[in-house]
Amino acid sequence: MTTATVKTKTRMSPLNLVYSAMFAALMMIGANITAFVPFLVVANVPITLQTFFAILAGLLLGSRMGATAMTVYMFIGLAGAPVFSRFSGGFGSIISPTFGFVVSFIFTAYLAGKIVEKDSKLKGYIIAALVGLVVNYVIGTNWMYAAFKTWASAPEIFGYKVAWAMMIPPLPKDIILAVLAGIFGHRMHKVLKVKR
Repeated sequence: MTTATVKTKTRMSPLNLVYSAMFAALMMIGANITAFVPFLVVANVPITLQTFFAILAGLLLGSRMGATAMTVYMFIGLAGAPVFSRFSGGFGSIISPTFGFVVSFIFTAYLAGKIVEKDSKLKGYIIAALVGLVVNYVIGTNWMYAAFKTWASAPEIFGYKVAWAMMIPPLPKDIILAVLAGIFGHRMHKVLKVKR
């Protein structure tokens, strides 16, 4: 393999950079969608679109660029921009019990992208989206549990089962949105012509 070939494979095209920036911006909007559409709060649980956009980033941009877009989003928030949920931001966000979900978006996009890079059929897109959702929940919920048991205050009755029980209300919404992301991603990939 020549040096020229290696450079071609590792260089990001201007269009891919634009798409990465676009998904970082969509994550910012998705984190606080209820500020613009207040009725998207069901039983005091805000319906965010972050998981949907993280999955879609991987499906449309591929593993590398999708994960890059989510990493950019995370660092923008850590730098102090109010782009996380409830318009929060700053380095102190790392100790938030929900910061694990922000970290999980990187792996969600990466794994979803990896799967569709190997299986570009509609079924592959839907499986990739659902796998991304599982990754999002596993990393985010375990981070939340660890945070509440170590540095964040939580009642003594709080346990691992309680942490997972807290994830039940948004689960149906996230499953539906994941499947929709798979269908939409499959249809849009050929239109956007993203080079993975």
